[in-house]
Amino acid sequence: MFTESVPKHCHSLLDSAYNYLVSNGYINFGVAPEIKEKIPVEPSSNKLRVLVIGAGLAGLAAARQLMRLGFRVTVLEGRKRAGGRVYTKKMEGGAGNRISASADLGGSVLTGTLGNPLGILAKQLGSLLHKVRDKCPLYRLDGNSVDPEIDMKVEADFNRLLDKASRLRQLMGEVAMDVSLGSALETFWRVYWDSGNAEAMNLFNWHLANLEYANASLLSKLSLAFWDQDDPYDMGGDHCFLPGGNGRLVQALVENVPILYEKTVHTIRYGSDGVQVLAGSQVFEGDMVLCTVPLGVLKSGSIKFIPELPQRKLDAIKRLGYGLLNKVAMLFPYVFWETDLDTFGHLTDDSSSRGEFFLFYSYATVAGGPLLIALVAGEAAHKFESMPPTDAVTKVLQILKGIYEPKGINVPEPIQTVCTRWGGDPFSLGSYSNVAVGASGDDYDIMAESVGDGRLFFAGEATIRRYPATMHGAFLSGLRETAKMAHCANARALRMKVKVGKIPSKNAYSCASALTDLFREPDLEFGSFSVIFSWKNPDPKSPSILRVTFNDPRKKNHGDQPHSNKRLFEQLQSHFNQQQQLHVYTLLTRQQVLDLREVRGGDEMRLNFLCEKLGVKLIGRKGLGSTADSVISSIKAERGIRKQTSTFSASKLGISKLKTGTLKQKMIRKAKIVRNVKKSVPSPNKLTAPPNLKVSSECMITNQVPPTSSCS
Repeated sequence: MFTESVPKHCHSLLDSAYNYLVSNGYINFGVAPEIKEKIPVEPSSNKLRVLVIGAGLAGLAAARQLMRLGFRVTVLEGRKRAGGRVYTKKMEGGAGNRISASADLGGSVLTGTLGNPLGILAKQLGSLLHKVRDKCPLYRLDGNSVDPEIDMKVEADFNRLLDKASRLRQLMGEVAMDVSLGSALETFWRVYWDSGNAEAMNLFNWHLANLEYANASLLSKLSLAFWDQDDPYDMGGDHCFLPGGNGRLVQALVENVPILYEKTVHTIRYGSDGVQVLAGSQVFEGDMVLCTVPLGVLKSGSIKFIPELPQRKLDAIKRLGYGLLNKVAMLFPYVFWETDLDTFGHLTDDSSSRGEFFLFYSYATVAGGPLLIALVAGEAAHKFESMPPTDAVTKVLQILKGIYEPKGINVPEPIQTVCTRWGGDPFSLGSYSNVAVGASGDDYDIMAESVGDGRLFFAGEATIRRYPATMHGAFLSGLRETAKMAHCANARALRMKVKVGKIPSKNAYSCASALTDLFREPDLEFGSFSVIFSWKNPDPKSPSILRVTFNDPRKKNHGDQPHSNKRLFEQLQSHFNQQQQLHVYTLLTRQQVLDLREVRGGDEMRLNFLCEKLGVKLIGRKGLGSTADSVISSIKAERGIRKQTSTFSASKLGISKLKTGTLKQKMIRKAKIVRNVKKSVPSPNKLTAPPNLKVSSECMITNQVPPTSSCS
């Protein structure tokens, strides 16, 4: 769409921007036919093998994206189905199973549609999302509706309590990390509001239950300091249901993805030579592994990591909370409840069971049949795990009959019922994560860190700080890890190229001598850095050789501000006195050289950029290998031709060699002055660089590693 409106000399920039956005999963992800066509039928033979553990939304998102990038992917799933904690069950009954509905027993609500990737997937599937309507009447124990005025007053009071808790944590500072949200709210309620009003107290408990549902945790375990740390990043827009259930997303995502079911992983080995994943008696080998198992599984220790995970990650796994939400799904022969609402609530006078069937979801408009789902949150969700299903259904029916039979509405027996047990499911051991007392949002970032120099990666809702405990958070974490794995793979491939060929070739000594001669007149110089490259090849990706000189008495680093972090620079300098020099080298692309030259802050900052941002290792001359030898030979031959041409031209013009050399030095000095005054003015050293070389290193160099990644 943009090609025609972008000048031709900028097309390489356009391609780089496009590739960057695609590889990071910012655009063109999902299940649209045009996107599916981009997935290679056969993976590239030279691409790495990636094992993905878990076929939930995180694992499926990563698997599809990895396949698009040409990786060889195998997904190992412990269950007999894909989707993980997203599970849509087809419920049916009646004569000839004429009545049916799709029940979301796990993740059900798309929380916000603006920017939500799952909303985009739904659109690709041609589905219109159903907005969850705001109307939510609450019913007392006797079945009567709660007085609207009391309802509004208690809700306003509850919101004021949350505001007071927010101000309290600001006053407490770091101490708030050791205090629970529940203790603060209940203390404020006793101090500022009259708890003698039974109905008001029951309403207050209902709101507490709703908060426990949102966080899948007892409020007594939620951190006062950070329980809502992700609120600023909430997706905008409505909360919605996907007609037909979220299983439709899973069904679309698994298409053509190689998944091996009923593979319960118990061991993950990782090291410099690759990874091994053990499932039962089978061993699966690969170059990298992505672990997407729920936080509850990591907490249980059912998967052994060899070597053990870093203590930093183990501590984060321990600190983060992981709670429980259960459901009772009921398929009825017909709809007997109101059709102008999607939710209604029920109060209790027992605070310990305030989350038991406190909220009902009506799926009649989206499930394809008369389906009601009752939620069980907080402490009640844990008790529910051991409650017989028949007892649970009986309790739910008593609540429904207490609400509707006084109105003259008969509540029929359900055709089919399902009770979830997410806490007892060995592949989830709970529902979703939260920030427990003592934890913070930083722990989500630690959960997302890769381990083993770019061999072991982690994804899932408990690894994404901005969108934890959501379906879209899990999906986005899969795309995030794909980008990290691609970066690591590219960086590893580049390093392998640099490391190969350590046996000296026949012309190794002549190349070493030629290298010394070539650097007597480098093509670029800045600070302690000098560069030689081919003038005939303007391609930004063409190779060049960078030399860094330590303890060069001629270089005083004029024009650069000293940087406080001098440790690396000074350690290298300390090995040599003022009369000695150390030369170290590396291969860079031409674009990387230009980016390096633009770094401000002196040689220390340039070294930091070189090692941290570009992930480059500086080596001695012998370590450059055969790739550098061919570059040296090419530049030497090119300069020989250039010298003959320049000598011939100089003799015709009557210019001596001395004057030519003097002129060149003046041009270099002038270029440095111009660059310091106005960055956008091209220097004489850039005369051969076309405009499309002005590409950010983040977009152009696909083998770069982000600073947060650790790869070898």
